[in-house]
Formats: sequence, structure tokens, C-alpha cells
Amino acid sequence: MNVYFLIYKPYQVLSQFSPQEGKQTLADFFTVPKDVYPVGRLDYDSEGLLLLTNDKLLNNRLLNPKFAHQREYWVQVDGAIGFEAINKIQKGVTINIDGKDYATKPCIAALFEKDPELPERNPPIRFRKEIPAPWIRMILTEGKNRQVRKMTANVGFPTLRLVRYRIEELVLDSLQPGNMIQLSQTEIYQKLFHGK
Repeated sequence: MNVYFLIYKPYQVLSQFSPQEGKQTLADFFTVPKDVYPVGRLDYDSEGLLLLTNDKLLNNRLLNPKFAHQREYWVQVDGAIGFEAINKIQKGVTINIDGKDYATKPCIAALFEKDPELPERNPPIRFRKEIPAPWIRMILTEGKNRQVRKMTANVGFPTLRLVRYRIEELVLDSLQPGNMIQLSQTEIYQKLFHGK
């Protein structure tokens, strides 16, 4: 039987259940059936929404680039990012993927007017009084390795904190780091594929 879990992957946790020396994994926070794995991944130093399932069809549909789907990230950057840099991100920038130049697809990017409400990160970002650390929202339809970080760095504003907030209509909502909820196949498919 296919099962579906939404989790808030905490910061500095690997997106895997198999042990790795010296690093926390999903197994330190979540107990799921043995055949359940994350769909895609979030980097060790990123946090937020991750879907766990044993549904192979869904796994293929979400990871195959031809089925582009929206992923929304909330990104705290180092420095006062302005319209020009955000505009560049939206149009697409050239980043390095596996030693080759890659032009990112156009995306949606915007500055938050006020900081989003998120749980405190543990440990918190390094705070520097004289340098602002604003938040931007980025909505991508692709997911290359460390893409968001490479995109903000390309325009001169390194990422300090990165939270995946949404995959299509699945959202973090009130989940806290280390929390998990189970959803039905119907709920998952409606939120991801809008009944398609």
C-alpha cells in the first residue's frame, strides 16, 4: 500500500535514512515503513518541506524534468539585495552544474516586505549588525544541485538560510522542524497534480 508523509526536514540533517558517520539523518527524527524514501532531496544545510513515500509512479513524476512543477523557496541572503539582482534571477543566470555552465530557466523572485514567520534555526545564522539579511521568495520549476544558492551567489548575495516552503500546493504551513504529517493519496495527488 502506498503511503505519503510530509515532513519539515531540519537544518543540518541529511535527506536519507541510511546512517552516515557524524551526521544526523531523517532516521533521527522520523519513523516510517522500510520501503518509504524521500522524493528528491534537500541539502544538508537547507531545511523545509520534503515528501516521503513508497509510490514509485509519484517519485518518477516529481523527479522527471519533463513534468515541471513549482517549488517555492524562502531565501535569506547576505546583503541588501535590490530590484536589479532580483530581476537577473528571474530572467535566469548561468551557474555551474557538474563542471558545465547551465542557464537557469526563468523563475519568479520577489523581496518579502516583512520577514516570513518561520521557526528559529538552530544554530541561527551569523548576525552582523551593519549588513542586512533580507528574505526573498523564489519559485522554480527545476531543481538542479544547490541551484538556489548558486543563483543568489551569482548576483552577489550569498544564501544564509534556505527553506523550501512549497511543492505545488503542498505547503509547510504550521509544521515545525522534525514534524511529520501523513496524507492520503487523493490529497497528495490533488495538491500536486490538481486532479490531472
